[in-house]
Amino acid sequence: MRTSMWHVHVISALAGCTALALGAAATVAHAGQGERVRDLGREVLAVGDGWGAEGAGTTGGSAADGEHVYTVTTWDAFKAALKAGGDAPKIVRVKGVIDPVAEGCASFAAPGYDFDAYLEKYSPENWGLDTDLSGEPADSPEGLRAASAAAQDAAIKVNVPANTTIVGVGRGAGIRGGSLQIKGVDNVILRNLTIEAPLDCFPQWDPTDTATGAWNSEYDAVVVYGSTHVWVANNTLTDGRYPDSTLPTYFGQIYQQHDGLLDIVRGANHVTVSWNAVEDHDKTMLIGNSDSAGATDTGKLKVTLHHNRFEGVVERAPRVRFGQVDSYNNHFVVREGQSYGYTFGVGISSQLYASDNAFSLPAGVSAAKTLKKWSEAPLTAENNYVNGRRTDLIAVHNAEIPAETLRSGAGWTPTLRTRVDPPRAVPGIVDGRAGAGKVR
Repeated sequence: MRTSMWHVHVISALAGCTALALGAAATVAHAGQGERVRDLGREVLAVGDGWGAEGAGTTGGSAADGEHVYTVTTWDAFKAALKAGGDAPKIVRVKGVIDPVAEGCASFAAPGYDFDAYLEKYSPENWGLDTDLSGEPADSPEGLRAASAAAQDAAIKVNVPANTTIVGVGRGAGIRGGSLQIKGVDNVILRNLTIEAPLDCFPQWDPTDTATGAWNSEYDAVVVYGSTHVWVANNTLTDGRYPDSTLPTYFGQIYQQHDGLLDIVRGANHVTVSWNAVEDHDKTMLIGNSDSAGATDTGKLKVTLHHNRFEGVVERAPRVRFGQVDSYNNHFVVREGQSYGYTFGVGISSQLYASDNAFSLPAGVSAAKTLKKWSEAPLTAENNYVNGRRTDLIAVHNAEIPAETLRSGAGWTPTLRTRVDPPRAVPGIVDGRAGAGKVR
């Protein structure tokens, strides 16, 4: 039986430094006649709930003792809590909004860095489009940009250790501009947070990227890299204050400052992503990030996506390589007038099983666009509904885009599912429950 009391570490930033202090005993609040208030930090992924439930399942830091439960209100405190105690089970409770970029991009700029000088030197008129910037010295505009980028990289990335639960407290908890690196570990839970995608302060111009050059950005909001047993649930992931529509244009190209929202890559395995609201982003979710990663990814990248709401996203919801990916009971909403590429990207050696999903598409956006063929790989897409009508996504795609004919039959059938709702009911069920602050 769980005890009703435990010690809680409260970590706070004081006078510019991070202090780690043992707080007074914190009592679990009770409501009414002995009713226990729900503690999300102690919850685990249910048996059978997607690929994250495979084997030992995903329990995160639910078994943490009193010495390894932390409440944080600043980014520095958050980083300190994750480091404390190594891989011992821990619960990190985020209270309010924490922000590693609160002082603005200028706080990372290397001495002498000048964006106008960067634009002047590397404009296509002055530099051309035949040579990249890799040979530029440290004191050049590119060298100073790279140094500035390195400072931001060190500030906003944080490594999440094994056996950890990170959970937002109440309805207003969030992380703005940080990059959570779940890398090479096992057993992590991330819940009830509004996560605003990092804004790359110093994108690099690559004159040789396509015929016209392109700006390339770094930093995923959350990346699961070579890790196993991960549960990402009840979060809101979004571009937030900085949608792509607000980004400027230089050299005729969008000054791209966003990368992925949630990428699952490099041999990651047994991941469940459920009840999240994923909003207003372009390159949303990669499951497998390279066609050449077969050595690490073959037989892995087993991911379940269910009861998530994807709204206002352009592409990659997800784009799949190698993995056995089960996507069911998700609601995909394309807004009137938004940029839209595709929903499911079918990549090399992928085995996507997409069923019982709901799509809400505006006039002029065909169901054929929900699928995109990148490589020859069969998929299963059945019992999906578009605007309330059952639609054979593969048949519609093949009829309208014959140059990208897709084959049916993923070659496997998911067994790790809990409740599967009728797809017509999915919008009503998911829209009211997906996202941060809506945990039931």
